[in-house]
Amino acid sequence: MMLFKSLFKKSTLECPRCLGTTFVDWDDIHRLNRTLKWAPGPCAYCLGTGRVSKEMVAQVPVDYTYLTIDLPESEMEKIKDGDEETLEKGRIHELFLDNLIKYVENQYLNNKMGAESIANLYLTTEDETALFSLERENLVQYIEKIIELKRAELN
Repeated sequence: MMLFKSLFKKSTLECPRCLGTTFVDWDDIHRLNRTLKWAPGPCAYCLGTGRVSKEMVAQVPVDYTYLTIDLPESEMEKIKDGDEETLEKGRIHELFLDNLIKYVENQYLNNKMGAESIANLYLTTEDETALFSLERENLVQYIEKIIELKRAELN
């Protein structure tokens, strides 16, 4: 009986995202180059178990930006199953973040604008029902973080 269990048991690996700790911290975020795209929290890649299947590693890149713990479980499953529509949504989300970061950096560096002014300008151009619309308070905090990292980069 044990022979059958061992034959059909999925082999697992230490999670390459959280390195088996079950939690993605700032070190993991920096290691995977996801600064400004992730925040520390339970690992969505292994669902906080510290282990993942070999299939997961083969199907979903460890640094896939859209796979975060705040997604509904059904969306996470679609990513793991390779659902093209969901993967495209993830690519669009990544582009959105990249473009927002560039927009903020441009306004900060070239127009000498602060976080509040950039947020106000951005929100005048953004549709409230946009796919990745942001609440003003969260947007200002995010812009402040982008500016903080840009300042550190320049010094």
